[in-house]
Amino acid sequence: MFHADTITGVGVFFILLAFLLSTFGWLPEKSRIYFLLNFVGASLAFYGSILIQSVPFAVLEGTWALVALIGLFRKKYGA
Repeated sequence: MFHADTITGVGVFFILLAFLLSTFGWLPEKSRIYFLLNFVGASLAFYGSILIQSVPFAVLEGTWALVALIGLFRKKYGA
């Protein structure tokens, strides 16, 4: 099993990748890939924060993952 820092680091990388790509105009902020990168990244960071027992970080990343998941579903189903 991966170490908690590795899991969290990969998750944060995906979140920052989505941010970088959207900031430079290479990825629309409302695209499925943008939401997917944020969801996967925040989910991994959430899991890592649980492993290291960081409640504030878990709340942040759990909320981030939930919002990204809602955005993904809204994009998919046009809500």
